[in-house]
Amino acid sequence: MRFVTYASADGDRAGVINGDLIHALPQGTPLVELLGRSLRQAGRRALAEPDEVVALADVTLKAPIPRPPSVRDCLCFLDHMRRCLRATGGTGTLEPTWYQIPAFYFANPAGVIGPYDDVPIAPGSAWFDFELEIAAVIGATGRDLTPEQAEERIAGYTLFCDWSARDLQALEGQLKIGQAKGKDGASTLGPWLVTPDELPFGPDGRLALQVRAEVNGELVGEGRTDSMDWSFGEVISYASRGVELQPGDVFGSGTVPGCCLTEHLDFDDLAAFRGWLKDGDVVSLHAEGLGEVRQTVRAGTAPHPLAARPDPTAKPRRRQANPAASALPYTKGLHQVGDGVWAWLLPDGGYGRSNAGLVAGNGASLLVDTLYDLPLTAEMLSGMRPITDRHPLGHAVLTHANGDHTHGGQLLPGAVRVLAAEGTAHEMRTEMPPELTTALQVMDLGPTLTPYLRDRFGAFDFSGIRLRAPDRTFDRRLTLEVGGREVRLLDLGPAHTEADTVVHVPEAGVLFAGDLLFIGCTPIVWSGPIANWIAACDTMLDLGAPTVVPGHGPVTDAAGIRAVRGYFAHVVEQADAAYAKGLDFREAAFGIDLAEYADWLDAERIVVNVYRRYREIHPDQPVVDRFALFGLMAEWDGRRGRQ
Repeated sequence: MRFVTYASADGDRAGVINGDLIHALPQGTPLVELLGRSLRQAGRRALAEPDEVVALADVTLKAPIPRPPSVRDCLCFLDHMRRCLRATGGTGTLEPTWYQIPAFYFANPAGVIGPYDDVPIAPGSAWFDFELEIAAVIGATGRDLTPEQAEERIAGYTLFCDWSARDLQALEGQLKIGQAKGKDGASTLGPWLVTPDELPFGPDGRLALQVRAEVNGELVGEGRTDSMDWSFGEVISYASRGVELQPGDVFGSGTVPGCCLTEHLDFDDLAAFRGWLKDGDVVSLHAEGLGEVRQTVRAGTAPHPLAARPDPTAKPRRRQANPAASALPYTKGLHQVGDGVWAWLLPDGGYGRSNAGLVAGNGASLLVDTLYDLPLTAEMLSGMRPITDRHPLGHAVLTHANGDHTHGGQLLPGAVRVLAAEGTAHEMRTEMPPELTTALQVMDLGPTLTPYLRDRFGAFDFSGIRLRAPDRTFDRRLTLEVGGREVRLLDLGPAHTEADTVVHVPEAGVLFAGDLLFIGCTPIVWSGPIANWIAACDTMLDLGAPTVVPGHGPVTDAAGIRAVRGYFAHVVEQADAAYAKGLDFREAAFGIDLAEYADWLDAERIVVNVYRRYREIHPDQPVVDRFALFGLMAEWDGRRGRQ
C-alpha cells in the first residue's frame, strides 16, 4: 500500500492511494499513530469505506510523516564517501573504522518538507547540493535489536532528499564534533510511504530499487539501492543499542552513489562540473516503486554575521598598506579622473580588491569591469547611479576573466551589452566556477595554506553568483561610440591572463589598464609570457594617457607603468641568473632579491612569476597546479613573516 499525507481545508489528512485517487483516513488520524500492524488494516478500511475521496492531482502532498520523532541519516553506501573524498582532492581510501561500524548523524525533524515544496538555499551557502536517498520509517518500538528484528520493524519506505550546504559542511567539519548548519536546513520525504510488500528485495534481503537524479531535466546520476554496504537492518540495529526506537523514526540510507553533485566535482576538470544548485534550479529524484519528488531551489536569506573570537595563539597579522603614491585620495568609492570619466577604487589593491571604471557620454555610459562579489558590485552600481540615471549604461567591458572583474555581471541591467576579448570569453568558460572560489574560505588545506587563503579571501561573499557571459567578443581591438565619445578597446594579452584588455578614452586622457597594472602591489603572471607583459607596458606608454587607472592600487600615470615594466625586467634578470646556476624554480623564488619591489603588497607572488619564467625558458618544466602554487606562496609569505 501507498500512504500519503495531504493538505485539506481542515488541516493535514492521511490517506491511502487507489489509482489516481486518495481514500482518506478518518480526520485527525495521522500516519504516525497508525504505523505498525494497524497501518495496513487502516488502509484496507479506507479503501473500502473512505472518509472522503479526492483526486491525487487536486491536493498538495506533504511529507508522509510531517514531523518525525527523529531523523537519522546514515551512510550505507561507502562508495559515496570514497567518491566524495576523491572529488575534494583525496585518494578515496577510507579509514578502517568505516568498515567496522555504520555511520549516522541526527538530522533536523523540524526541517522535513514535502515532495513538491520549494527548497531555500541554506543561508550563507554557495555550495548547495542534493542527495538522493531512501528512507526507512520505523513502525514499532524496539531496543537492542538484531538486524533481523530491526528489518521487521520497518513500516515502509519513502524517497529522502538530504539538502546539503557543502561549504558550511566543509568548514564545520574542521570542528570534528559532527554535522551542524551544513545539514540543518531541509530534508525531503515523499511523495508517499510504501509498505515493504510492494517493493522488490534482493537475495540478501537488501531493498533493490533503480533510482535516478536530474537537475533541470538533465541526468546527474543513477544507481541501485542493493549496492548498500550496510543494510537498513544493520544500521537500525546499531542505532537501537541502548535506545528505544519510536514509531515514525526515520532512517536515511545515505546517498546512492552518483546521485549528488559533489561526487561529480573534479578540480582537474572544473569546466565539466555543472555547478552547485542556484535559485530556480529544479531537482527531480525518482525511485522505482517510490515515485518522484520534484522541487525548485530558491534563494535563501542572508545570514546575520558573527564576529570571530580572538585567537590567543594566532600570530599578529601584518598590517597591509599600499605603499604607492597617488595623485588622488586612495579611498573606497567613486573618484572623477577625467571629463566624464570616473574610477571606482577598492583599497588596498590586494587579492579581490580591484578597481572599476565608468565612462559617460551624452545620454549613455560604459562600465569597465564589475567586482568580486555581488554585495561589492551592488554597492558600486548604487554609487554610480547619480551618473547612470542621467547617462544609462549601454555597455560593460570585461578587461579579463578573473572573478574580481567579472563576478558581478548578473547585476547589470539586461539591456547592457557585455563586451570582452575572445580570449577572455574562452577563459570565462573554462575557469573555476565562481562558487567554487568558496573553497579558498572553507576547505582545510593544511596549517600553512588554510590561514593564508582565509586571510586573503575570507572577506568576500561568493554565494549566489551566476557568471554572465559576454554578449559580444572582439579580436585584438574594437572602437566604440559612447554618447558621442570614442572609446578604444585593445587586447594586449596574453599576459596576466589569456587576454588582457585596456580601455582608452583618448579625448579625456584616461586609460583603464585592467590587471596589466598593479600599483603598489605585486602583479602575477597566470598566463604570460612575461615578454608580452613588458610589451604591453610599452604599448600603454605609447598611448600617452596622463591618467591611468590600474586594475589594483591607486590611480597612477606613466611612472606607474614604468614601475611594473621594471618589476618584470627585474624578475627576468633574477630568474634567468638562477636558472643558469642550476637552481629549480622554488629555490630561485625563495632566494630572489626583490630590491625596490620588496615592499609591494603580496610580494609572495614572485613564486608564480618565477615559475612562469622557468616554463618560458624550459617548457618541459613540470606543471604545478594553482593550489600548489598558492601553497608555495603561503610558505614564502610565512618565511618572510619570520624574518
